[in-house]
Amino acid sequence: MNDWIGTTFTSDTGWTHLETLVDVRNRMAGTPGEREAAEATRDALASHCEDAWLDEFDIQGWERGDSAVETPAGDENCIALPRSPSGSVTAPFVDLGYGLPSDFEETDVEGKVVMVASDVPNWYDRYLHRREKYYHAVEAGAAGFVYRNHVEGCLPPTGSVGTSDDPIGDVPAIGVSKEVGARLARRWDGEELALSVSADIGDARSQNVHAVLGPDTDEEVLVTSHVDAHDIAEGAMDNGAGTAMVVEVARALAAREADLDTRVHFVCFGAEEVGLTGSEYDAANRDRDAIRTVLNFDGVVRGRTLRFLTHGFDVLGDAATEVGDRFDHPVSVTPEMGPHSDHWPYVEYGVPGYHVASETEGAGRGWGHTHADTLDKLDVRDLREQAILLTELAVHLASDNFSVAHASEADVAAQLEDEDLAEGMKITGDWPY
Repeated sequence: MNDWIGTTFTSDTGWTHLETLVDVRNRMAGTPGEREAAEATRDALASHCEDAWLDEFDIQGWERGDSAVETPAGDENCIALPRSPSGSVTAPFVDLGYGLPSDFEETDVEGKVVMVASDVPNWYDRYLHRREKYYHAVEAGAAGFVYRNHVEGCLPPTGSVGTSDDPIGDVPAIGVSKEVGARLARRWDGEELALSVSADIGDARSQNVHAVLGPDTDEEVLVTSHVDAHDIAEGAMDNGAGTAMVVEVARALAAREADLDTRVHFVCFGAEEVGLTGSEYDAANRDRDAIRTVLNFDGVVRGRTLRFLTHGFDVLGDAATEVGDRFDHPVSVTPEMGPHSDHWPYVEYGVPGYHVASETEGAGRGWGHTHADTLDKLDVRDLREQAILLTELAVHLASDNFSVAHASEADVAAQLEDEDLAEGMKITGDWPY
């Protein structure tokens, strides 16, 4: 009865697919590499599912050119933030520390190049996304934006700007390492710097990968991840591991198909890193009322303890805790909202959904969104152990004995207001209510 557990703990399916993805190297949204990775994922799912296919859609294309930050003493190392506009600016430089909303209120940054850190202080009550800090800078009239990593190691961070309505940002934006940022702040605060970005901007295509398994029911459980990654690294943690997990769970569920009372629909999205574009496209073209729940893998395998963000759906938290207890495996449940991965285009309209990641030390993304997001930092044992839990959870979610009520949009909006997330979503153009 439980042979699937031993098979999953010795399976190479997920890890082999992870190696396939990282070896593509450039999986940036809209590139041939993203397409290659999507096709490989489709073929991997087709080995275990009844049907697998690609669904293409248009996106705003952006491919990296050159970028520079020039000081009176010479150039410093930097990278452009995806969907930064091409352009150059010479203006006084301002180090705005963490870049909290109050920092922008208290400091005149109009016409200046402003630098903010990628983290927030321990005492601050919520996470501030990069795009929120960027659009505070834009709203305050900044001429350029510098995003400073808080993680040591000479690692400039990447991450997109832009909104759904205006995919290309308003002012040139770059990322610099913690060390370069410290040098800029020490030597050049208040002095003129030159910032420049060039990029190839035009039309492009991306694609979502679909596959289905189980009975032909009106209701579905979505098991999801994203295939794309930033072009500066292998994208092993973000999010090759999540897509490898989808493939491994599909393999395990195929062996347990008789246990599924509800259809499981796997979707590996394209273009997540440039504004959740693939999942927004899918959510807009799907009957959301027919989705029982979304089980989204983004950030798994980075640590042994699975972390479940449940967005106020207590029943989902109870289910995750029950499965963790059953296998004596560490899990943590965060009931708050997390509007920053591919579950969100469904959850924002009241669809119950998880964001499944893993707990790691330190604040923010760690190695993610840097050159250091590489395969060597992951452990096959963690993938296998977590695949066992997530397979069991998927079976539970697909059971006739499990139910979870959708929320109203008003309830979701109210919880976002209560958690002080609404302001940031409004300034980034992500507030749909």
